[in-house]
Parts: sequence; C-alpha cells; structure tokens
Amino acid sequence: MRAIQEALAARLASGVTTLCTIWRIERRDAQVFGFSDHDRALDIDGVTYEPMQGLSGGVIEKAADLSVDSASVSGALSSEAITPADLARGLWDGARVDVWRIDWTDVSLKVHVFAGRLGEAQRGAAAFEAELRGLQAPLNTPRGRVFSRFCDADVGDARCGVALTAPTFRGTGTVLDVLSALVFTASGLEDFADAWFAEGRVMWTLGGAADVVSHSVQGGVATIELYDAVDLAPDQTFDITAGCDKRLSTCRAKFGNAANFRGFPHMPGPDAMIAGPVEGGDNDGGSRNG
Repeated sequence: MRAIQEALAARLASGVTTLCTIWRIERRDAQVFGFSDHDRALDIDGVTYEPMQGLSGGVIEKAADLSVDSASVSGALSSEAITPADLARGLWDGARVDVWRIDWTDVSLKVHVFAGRLGEAQRGAAAFEAELRGLQAPLNTPRGRVFSRFCDADVGDARCGVALTAPTFRGTGTVLDVLSALVFTASGLEDFADAWFAEGRVMWTLGGAADVVSHSVQGGVATIELYDAVDLAPDQTFDITAGCDKRLSTCRAKFGNAANFRGFPHMPGPDAMIAGPVEGGDNDGGSRNG
C-alpha cells in the first residue's frame, strides 16, 4: 500500500485540492529535467519543474505482482529542453522517470506514484509521445541467445564476418521506372543473379536507406521491392548489398561463410522430439540420423 502523509490525506479528503503532477527525468547522460502540469515553475529539492502547456499524462497501470507497470506521457514540443533533434538522436530513450502527485501550495506534501524508464519517444511535427515502462521491465527482457536453426547474426556484422564492401556482395544502380511506392526497376545490376539482393539493403546516394523484400532480373533490368514505402524518382542512384535468409545452405553457398554460421542447423525439431517407435522402423535405440 502506498504511504500518504497525514496532512496530504486530510487535504484529499476535504474534496478541494491543490494538486498537480510533476515528472523528474534523468537522462542517460546524467542531465536532470523537471516538468509539471502546473501553470508556474516549482522548485523542489534543487530541481526546477517547469510548466508544460499541453502536457498530458496517460493512465498509470500498476499491479501487486511482477507484471510490468506502465504509463505514458504526451504533449506539445513547448519546452526548450525537449528538442526534436534530441528526440531523433534517442537521448531521451531509456531515461529514468519518477512521477509524483504534489500539493503546489506546500511542495513537501507529495506522494510517489510511478517509477520507471522512458520507452521509445516518438515525435510528430509539433508534439511527442513516450511510453513509461516500470522498473520491472528489464526482468521481461530475453537474455542470452535463442536456439534456432537460423543464424542470429546480421549479415555483414562482426559476428557474421562477411565483408559487404566486396564487389561480389555490393552493387550500384540507378532507378529507371517507379512502379509503386514500394517497387521500382533499376539498371546497373544485370550481373547479379535473381534474389541476390533479397533481404538486403538499399542505401540512397542522397541519404537514407531501405530494406529489400525481393529482387529479380529480366532482360538486364532489375526489379526491386522494398519493405517500406519511400519517395522514389527516376535517375536516383543507390548502393545495394546482398541479403541473407539466415539458412546454413545460403551461408555456405552464397557467402562461403559456414564456419561463422551463428545458428544450430542440426537441432531436432518438435516432430523429432515427440516421435515414438514406428512399426517396421529401425527401433534399436540408435541415432535417428543414421
């Protein structure tokens, strides 16, 4: 049960209160910020809680068990402390958040209602929204590796070891025709086989990148489909890197990199685990793999 000071409880019971909500946020770079939904600044324990017009706190959900507490906060970008550039750089992601209900006529009267961290902060043209995750959230985060037949490395990263800068795995193309926001044809990739760049990545010369769904070649012209819609135009140039479907056969045949395969391709599946003796089978207790 949350402990509430007697003086604050008496004011709550009176039916007429002078309460506001304050948010104390400590970013990972150790900078501390204070915000409130009051109409004037409040100085509390050495932190100035500035008024945030248009700030709105969402419902706070708490439980007595180990399920994760959650809340949210959203508002206009009306504070100099919260800039679009800092939100885009992720400086606010993972910041420690403490939420208090406080009597603004006597700031010593307060009750702590939430502790956690900011999830991903999203922003629009003039507003932002951030999820608040309780302190139990890290307990629900998977630790270690997942056993799977598929590789859990990303092609080209340090664990994979493939050099995507090699000409074999990298091409340069030019957009010919835009078929939709997701599909376009391109020149310059006629020397690469069908699907060579499927699950790969396009890096636009003017900036930005996109992930590739499929790649095919017909008559020297490549057709590329993307996962996300982008603003395409003829004559745009780009670099594109080979993709991997994370199977051992692909790792061996396409990249010659089976020694660095980060999966468990010989792990038996559910059918093998639950299979029993079969009439006429080789039921001698030996290996099922022969």
